[in-house]
Amino acid sequence: MPIEFLGIAATNDGSETRARSGASFDKEYTLRLARAHEDTGWDRVLFAYHSGSPDPATAAAYVASKLDKLQILLAHRPNVSYPTYAAKVIATLDQISDGRLTVHIITGGSSADQAAEGDFLTKDERYERTGEYIRILKQAWTSKEAFSFHATHYRFDDFVSDVWPVQQPRPDISFGGSSPAAYAIGAAESDIYALWGEPLASTAEQIRTITDAALAAGRPSRPRLQVAFRPILGATEALAWEKAERILGRIEERSGVLGAAAGDLKNPENAGSQRLLSIAEQGDRYDRALWTKVAAASGGRGNSNALVGTPETVAAALLDYVDLGVDIISARGYDYVDDTIDFGRYVIPIVREEVARRDAAAASASGSASDDADSARADAGSDSDSREEDSRAAA
Repeated sequence: MPIEFLGIAATNDGSETRARSGASFDKEYTLRLARAHEDTGWDRVLFAYHSGSPDPATAAAYVASKLDKLQILLAHRPNVSYPTYAAKVIATLDQISDGRLTVHIITGGSSADQAAEGDFLTKDERYERTGEYIRILKQAWTSKEAFSFHATHYRFDDFVSDVWPVQQPRPDISFGGSSPAAYAIGAAESDIYALWGEPLASTAEQIRTITDAALAAGRPSRPRLQVAFRPILGATEALAWEKAERILGRIEERSGVLGAAAGDLKNPENAGSQRLLSIAEQGDRYDRALWTKVAAASGGRGNSNALVGTPETVAAALLDYVDLGVDIISARGYDYVDDTIDFGRYVIPIVREEVARRDAAAASASGSASDDADSARADAGSDSDSREEDSRAAA
């Protein structure tokens, strides 16, 4: 299967290493970054969500109307709108984008950020609500007849939409989380399960958990898998690690600003960040190129573990995750535009070419095995005919 690449659709140039230079929604920068992805071989970009940030759906509609190929991953929180309304908004955006939309449902990893928009449910209650929300979205996008829904968090009668997604039967739904409640809901309901970059062994463990949960929910197979990293590239290994140390220094200098925005960097609330910090406590480097110091410095906030090295080293590290069954690679650097271009030019082609080579080899092997089986059956038939002729001659 071809591998896919997901980047970030930032609406300004601020990151962990730099303060933004202008407004939170810089229209020209937003389009420039999206175009950098489209021009260098990326498949889609994520429009992320935070309580005080520019509205991602509106920004996504703006980019979709300007670019022809780049696909969109829209982050959406169930607490911000009723699901029947969200279903219409998302279907309309799928129309605007000519069917280039995937939706990433965010249950919410920070109670403080949820409370900023009036959501005071507990974590387990939020996941329960998310399960209901996803089921309503699916039915609203696919049912041409009015339907009712009565459950714990949502109750309505006789809803039917008059706007339908371009994609049939519906857009894909992406989901992330590393708690037992997240695994249960995401494995049962999502089309794509998103993980933050961890060492290969712990990623394999998570994949087994998701697979088991999907089968327990009655699905024939697990969702597609996505894994996220912060690539740090250099022309040589030494230059890549020098760059990595400079980035770490800038993150540490801004730790006060990051803490003010994200809360306690040492004691995050969500299970995913807790996992990243626990991994960082056990070691700085894992496998070929995984580096955890940047995750530790930023509190394990979001996608924060790095892959450090030359393009060839980083590509080989990504292929190790492909070998585990990962279908989608999510990546973003720290200087968004320049790092997007470098990754697109120097890493994506290596990974794509190797995946294509492996797929072709597998198809060839499968074809040879099929030919061998056909030949064996033909030989068996010939032997049977010979025995029948011998039998008739003997009679």
